[in-house]
Amino acid sequence: MRKVFQLKSLSIAVAALSVASVASAAGLDRSGQDITAFLQDGLYAEASYTYLDADVGGKDISGNKIDDIAESYDFFRYGVKADLNDTFSVGILYDEPFGAAANYSGNNDFVAQGNLDAAVKYISEGKASSLVDAGTKIDRLAQGAQQAGELAQRLAAQAQAAAQAGNVAQAQELGIQAQEAGKQAQTFKGQAESLGSAVAAAKVELATKGEGTNVEVRTENITGILGAKFGANKEFQIYGGPVAQRVQADVKLRGIAYGPATGYSAYISPDQDYGWLAGMSYSKPEIALKAALTYRSEIDHDVNVAEVYPLIAALGQNPSQSNKMRITTPKSVNLDFQTGINPTTLATAKVRWVPWGDFAIVPPLYNQVSKQNPQYKDNGLPLVSYDKDQWMVELGLAKRLTDALAVTGNIGWDSGAGDPVTSLGPIDGYYSAGLGAKYNLTENWAISAGGKYLWFGDAKGKLPTDKIVGEFTDNDGYALGVKVSYQAK
Repeated sequence: MRKVFQLKSLSIAVAALSVASVASAAGLDRSGQDITAFLQDGLYAEASYTYLDADVGGKDISGNKIDDIAESYDFFRYGVKADLNDTFSVGILYDEPFGAAANYSGNNDFVAQGNLDAAVKYISEGKASSLVDAGTKIDRLAQGAQQAGELAQRLAAQAQAAAQAGNVAQAQELGIQAQEAGKQAQTFKGQAESLGSAVAAAKVELATKGEGTNVEVRTENITGILGAKFGANKEFQIYGGPVAQRVQADVKLRGIAYGPATGYSAYISPDQDYGWLAGMSYSKPEIALKAALTYRSEIDHDVNVAEVYPLIAALGQNPSQSNKMRITTPKSVNLDFQTGINPTTLATAKVRWVPWGDFAIVPPLYNQVSKQNPQYKDNGLPLVSYDKDQWMVELGLAKRLTDALAVTGNIGWDSGAGDPVTSLGPIDGYYSAGLGAKYNLTENWAISAGGKYLWFGDAKGKLPTDKIVGEFTDNDGYALGVKVSYQAK
């Protein structure tokens, strides 16, 4: 007779640590979009709370210390699942899948210090040593541009006269000289405008003195799932359903690290839109085996964004604008797997893929201003983007110690989304280790608790221009979670 594992008791152990299986460091990933509540047997409901505290610091490009920028955050997850009959199941899940929380403070390039001379020197990349020096050079360059322009006009007139006189060679030579003078005029003009932008940005730095770079992004998901089982022993299940997602964000760029963009702010109003989920699972109760592959679609949000870009006021443009923009939250694929090793021990594995390399936030005003730089005139720059896709792997063991108590442990790895990475989230993935336990209060009710320690990968922080502005090393964090669950077959 085959040995039948106690699947319900073993599943208790699996759920114990899932409360802290969060804090994916790549991109904006947070909850990991877990659906294991829907895969439980019978009637099942859970409510979990997670708290994460990370320590992310380093140095800016000037060598100044950057204290912890990662703000602690918490979030909830809920799930309810019921069997309509032995074939069909329904469920509703709530989580907060994506987010960010960073706040710079102290004496570094990401906080407005209000030093005009230092700001001019940094933002102009040494082309001017102070505010007075910049003013002197701007006047000199403007005068040079005017003189070169006037010379270009005279040479062009002389070339035209030589051509009319039939002196083709002289006309061509004068024409070349006119073009060179015109180019020189444009060069002087561009240099003067660049220094003028540095001065304008330095004055913004003074006006925002004491303010630090800050970013906060929050999302919420509600997922409805309908599943249908099939096969000789109902071992297969296909499932899917709609996803309602709400997103909002607030970004402030401060300090000379952001150059002409210092003082920029963007507020993205809350928006709700819809996507979908689909997947397939397989179970073999006699060895406590369960496997599920889940795909979530990307979701397009056409949001209202209010932007403030102080620099362009000096250019005679409106620095405060409200526009529409599109943010597309990424699709994802999750693999959840478990199998019994013996009647009291379970092995688990989770794999997650998110194509952050396709993700970008492109506010219209920010993008429009960036196109004034000839280097980016075709497409402009995004505010946030990533270079690589995310892979996350987590392996665990669960052990039932008594009928009421189970413990778990796991290790994990997150690939990150590239290095260098945006200065608004300067982490290159992580390694993790966690422990958890679950205790059955009654036959149906249980409480779980878990914790995870994370070693973050070192990363260089960069601007959208790819300029390196900071280095973040030796950082870590931890996640704690608690869950209350109910299950009845």
